[in-house]
Amino acid sequence: MVLVVVVVVLLISLLFFLASDILIRYTMGFTRFVEVGRVVLINYGPDSGKLATIIDIVDQNKCLVDGPETGVARQVIPYKRIALTDFTVKVQRNARAKTLKAAWAEEDIAAKWEATSWAKKLSSKKKRANLSDFDRFKVMVARKQKSAIISKKMKELS
Repeated sequence: MVLVVVVVVLLISLLFFLASDILIRYTMGFTRFVEVGRVVLINYGPDSGKLATIIDIVDQNKCLVDGPETGVARQVIPYKRIALTDFTVKVQRNARAKTLKAAWAEEDIAAKWEATSWAKKLSSKKKRANLSDFDRFKVMVARKQKSAIISKKMKELS
């Protein structure tokens, strides 16, 4: 009788262990892989801030990218200089620029990118960096006016 109880307890604990292992394996993990067709953001160099597509894997440190829509020339670039996005396009290895352009148009990558919070944040950073001294002053005054209005309304509600 005691042996049966011990065996049942061991079986139940084994089932829980296997179930938790399966859940962890399927809920954790990467979703952005370096693959042919992956859209990337170049984060360093002369093409910084532009989108491109991986069209071939050179080795464990570099890939071949091309961005005919964004003005990125076909070039080998290290993985350190790119950031993987969530977007992929269906292209063959070493696809021509014309094929790549058609795939981007079909997937509507430019519009999807502009809708992401990542792109909006980069756009606002660029806009802020290009402000003149007087523009920064106007932003400061507007922020003070907004703060005054909010504090006035909060005092009325209290």
